[in-house]
Amino acid sequence: MKFVIALALLAIVASLGSALFFMMRRQGDGQDDRRRSRAMFRALALRVGLSVALFLCVLLAAKLGYIHPTGWTAGQ
Repeated sequence: MKFVIALALLAIVASLGSALFFMMRRQGDGQDDRRRSRAMFRALALRVGLSVALFLCVLLAAKLGYIHPTGWTAGQ
């Protein structure tokens, strides 16, 4: 389970880097701007989707008992 979570976090960072790459590319003509904007939107949408999926997987893993929340006790 730890491997899946680490892989998902890596995919989220890679998607964010991809969106940054598309955002920082040189300015071109109008057609290139639309294509670049569409690619950046897809990369950011993928990042959001992966983040939500990772959150749901962590909740599911806690519910199934694969991971156990420890928390902090007050006063320590």
